[in-house]
Amino acid sequence: MPDRAQLDRHFPRLTAFDPAVPVWCCTPDTGRCIHRFFDTSPVSPDGRFLAVFRLPFEDRLGRPGETGEVVLIDLHEGGERVVATTAGWEPQMGCNLNWAGPDHLAFNDVDTATWTPMVVKLSIHTGQSQRWPGGVYQVSPCGRFAAAASMDKMRRTQPGYGVVVPDDRTVRNIGARDDDGLFITDLDTGHRKLVLSLAEARLSIPELKDLSEQELAAWEIYGFHSKWTPAGDRLIFTVRRYLHHGTAGFNAFERGKEGIKVRFDVLTCKPDGSDVYDAVPAPRWELGGHHINFFPDGTRLSANIRLDKDEYLSLIQVNYDGSDLRKITQRTPGSGHPTVHPNGRHILTDTYTHEPMAFGDGSVPLRWIDVVNDTETMLLRTGSRVEPKGKGVLRLDPHPAWDRTWKWFAFNGVDATNTRRVYLVDMSDRV
Repeated sequence: MPDRAQLDRHFPRLTAFDPAVPVWCCTPDTGRCIHRFFDTSPVSPDGRFLAVFRLPFEDRLGRPGETGEVVLIDLHEGGERVVATTAGWEPQMGCNLNWAGPDHLAFNDVDTATWTPMVVKLSIHTGQSQRWPGGVYQVSPCGRFAAAASMDKMRRTQPGYGVVVPDDRTVRNIGARDDDGLFITDLDTGHRKLVLSLAEARLSIPELKDLSEQELAAWEIYGFHSKWTPAGDRLIFTVRRYLHHGTAGFNAFERGKEGIKVRFDVLTCKPDGSDVYDAVPAPRWELGGHHINFFPDGTRLSANIRLDKDEYLSLIQVNYDGSDLRKITQRTPGSGHPTVHPNGRHILTDTYTHEPMAFGDGSVPLRWIDVVNDTETMLLRTGSRVEPKGKGVLRLDPHPAWDRTWKWFAFNGVDATNTRRVYLVDMSDRV
């Protein structure tokens, strides 16, 4: 596992804004680095390495075929090395870099000869890799299975999270397709299976299940988030949809002037696609909300949801089958990307720059919420940004993510040099 003395030998401490916990910058040199997301750890299972993605630039979106770097940082000996380049990335979550066991990484790439999205499994010791058509959003806790929707189509609803291929190679999903949905790839064999098609998924969505094929054709329907429980026995699969009005386009969330309004449902299912529930249906999100995640016990989900038009976001929990949706805290509001700690008492989250907890200068707090006392502590304050103006997809979110010991977490931040960096926090004195 990471060690304070080793980190101090190789990495500078974060001192800006006087953090309340020990923090190290693990990408102090080149910068332009991010870790994946708030629901997966960039720290290797043995605690030796930190895996991050380095963007080729920070001031614009990537074009088809442009590559970034997969970077491995040695937390014991210091130093970093580029272990791969990839064309399968976007600025919010990079190439969806996951640990696939203690010695392998899994991430997205694109075959630019055919513009085929690919999933790559790479040995960090030998450099040997295997590549198969498909993609990865999140790898199962055991490291063997990669879950993903169609990564090249995710830009249809929201850019930043998938891979980029030419616009004319990005297929539209008119209606509920039976050849698209939630895919699982076996990272030992490369076998890829569609376990829950959109045609099957819509049967669990109240607003879609009784529509005729003609009525369904008025909708574009896509898969998005795919997340495993900590035990690997169930997944979240988010289905997004919008009435297309006959027009094609991308980034449906920002096409309001065209009458586009995105609706989404958070489904849960077993890894074989059975036992499907609409845990948080679209009407629950109408007042606002974001960032669903599993509790450590895998039987409940957490999220930020606005439950009343006169309230701000609430931290909520709901069972995987959609029952017992209720607030976790009564007074402390939600924000950012929350994760419930296994101790059952604490929630770690960040804040968007536009949320009221932010400081108004581009910096945001990382919040440590005590559920029992309904109070919070600021662990640290870090730079965040949206640049250039009007390009929200280029923002940097901290995305605090626990390691497997639940005593350390990583986050993204912007320092005084105005570049993305990845930091590691020691929480062993607080959990």
